[in-house]
Amino acid sequence: MPQISVVVPVYNEEESLPELTLWISRVMHDHGFSYELIFINDGSTDDSWGIIYSLSHRYNEVKGINFTRNYGKSAALDAGFKKACGDVVITMDADLQDSPNEIPGLYVLIMEGKFDVVSGWKKERHDPLGKTIPSRFFNGVTRWISGIKLHDFNCGLKAYRLKVVKNIQIYGEMHRYIPLLAKWNGFSKIGEKVVQHQSRKYGYSKFGIERFLNGFLDLISVSFVHRYKKKPMHFFGFLGSFSFLAGFIITCWLIFEKVYGLSKGYKVREITDQPLFFLALVALIIGVQLFVTGFIAELMTSNQSKETEYKIDEEINFDF
Repeated sequence: MPQISVVVPVYNEEESLPELTLWISRVMHDHGFSYELIFINDGSTDDSWGIIYSLSHRYNEVKGINFTRNYGKSAALDAGFKKACGDVVITMDADLQDSPNEIPGLYVLIMEGKFDVVSGWKKERHDPLGKTIPSRFFNGVTRWISGIKLHDFNCGLKAYRLKVVKNIQIYGEMHRYIPLLAKWNGFSKIGEKVVQHQSRKYGYSKFGIERFLNGFLDLISVSFVHRYKKKPMHFFGFLGSFSFLAGFIITCWLIFEKVYGLSKGYKVREITDQPLFFLALVALIIGVQLFVTGFIAELMTSNQSKETEYKIDEEINFDF
């Protein structure tokens, strides 16, 4: 079993792969680490898979997974985590902006610092303001909502204890929130390390400004799912009860008001002529609908599929 598994998602990075592999190999050998390097080709349209294939013949440590099409970074990391077997799992981007020189320090923090997760913090970034300012705002909101005191949730350079990656499942665009997923699965020892951020040497960034909007939507989604996925009735049932109770109280008040007025000989309006009647009716209907939604969600949760949402075309150097 290797000491370190390095998991690298790849999307159109053919130019950087040989240099990255050589750099990682040099760092590992200089520090005497046994390792495996897992590249996940996420539907690249260039020759990235061909480069990975050739590298696997030059380096015994290089392994490859080739997706049938582009599924996204979360799917790539999930596939890599399923195959990783090192004591410590390191993730990094393939564009050479994450420095492999940080690997020994991250390894020590996991093995000797007793952390479950260590996230990189690119304190000094070599990115334009159009990317850094939204990123700081995004990280600030994420810290506030999640309660995890990390400066850079979106840093691709992270280290995990093996049992962490084997006990979480990431999907959609949830790769930004792996520390949050780890915390909710009981791995609460989360640390941070300042890491070097390299200027991009080849190609161009694959991410646009829309990722920040998607990031906020994903944060809301992951917060809801991991709080209520086992008991969705706790969420929908509470809202349904509140809405139904409000409608019932308003209805009782309208009935009481009319009966009391008639008993005193007052002239009273028809209940159906009052706006409160329609408000009560809507509240009652919504309450019932939320209850039904909760029951359906409970049934779906108990019968949810465990299948992955990505398809693998080919694998290299894995033992079967």
